[in-house]
Amino acid sequence: MKNRDEVETVIKELREALARAGIILPSLGLDPVSYAHRTMPPLVELGRCNMDTARRLAKALGER
Repeated sequence: MKNRDEVETVIKELREALARAGIILPSLGLDPVSYAHRTMPPLVELGRCNMDTARRLAKALGER
């Protein structure tokens, strides 16, 4: 059984962590196809972003 609250919590945590790094992914959310699938674990949809956001994301990940 998939716990939607748990998935939403993970998405919220990721959205907040990205925001602290100055990154906003407007399409960030739960992938409905994976959530509806009987055996597949739910996937987080990161969505599309512009080049500036992609550069900020790459920089933030490289700082670790």
